[in-house]
Amino acid sequence: MDPAPKNPAEMYEQYFVPAMFHPWAQILLRHAAPQAGERLLDIACGTGIVAREAAPRVGPQGQVVALDMTPAMLAVARALPAPAGAVIDWQEGNALALPFADGAFERVLCQHGLQFFPDRAAALREMRRVLAPGGRAVLMVLQPLALHPVFEALMQSVARQLALPVAAVATPFVLGDSEALQALCRSAGFTAVQTVAETANMRFPDPGRFVPLAVTSSAAAIPAFAQLAAPERAALVEAVRADVTPVLRAYSDAEAVSFPMFAHVVVAGH
Repeated sequence: MDPAPKNPAEMYEQYFVPAMFHPWAQILLRHAAPQAGERLLDIACGTGIVAREAAPRVGPQGQVVALDMTPAMLAVARALPAPAGAVIDWQEGNALALPFADGAFERVLCQHGLQFFPDRAAALREMRRVLAPGGRAVLMVLQPLALHPVFEALMQSVARQLALPVAAVATPFVLGDSEALQALCRSAGFTAVQTVAETANMRFPDPGRFVPLAVTSSAAAIPAFAQLAAPERAALVEAVRADVTPVLRAYSDAEAVSFPMFAHVVVAGH
């Protein structure tokens, strides 16, 4: 198997959304509780699972805007069948400078995006700015890497292969401290900030695909990985597979890799 899919956005939608991001979206929306007729913004929408799940909840009188900075992700999102309810407005844009008026939305959501923003405080200030008074911002970030033994083994191996510290490749897990996360949100002006610990059981089909796709997905934003030629990337994937296989055995059967993941959901008011 080619460890670097020709279209990473399509592979993200086909493999990671059903296995991981759809279950998380259900939990995120349970906390967001969007109501019929509300205006909702999904920031760092990727291929749009949160927006697609939110559209029926706000209904045809509501509004759903989904923003991402990656054109390839938005192209996949636009090509998928439209859900019932609100028509989704897919927009390319930067979370650090949202192209919306103050108070434009009753709900502002961000699923597993805050970790990746270069200025998280600025992104949070923008979220608060576009949130209507009385509205609700709901964010989800992963809990610490140490709680996720499969990804811990994978990222330790990737770091070792690239001669980098683990922190340089473990960006998805950097906001695992709930107290620091709450403080970050309060510093952006949010009020009534609460964090809730959530768990979801993930099931990744076809165990042979898990390591190549997880490596490609997690390492895509690492310059040292992006600079590798295709044969070097393939060799890195095989080295990581060898490192991670002993850990994966405890979570795998012939059909899937399955394990729990842990996240913080932040609920904050204007």
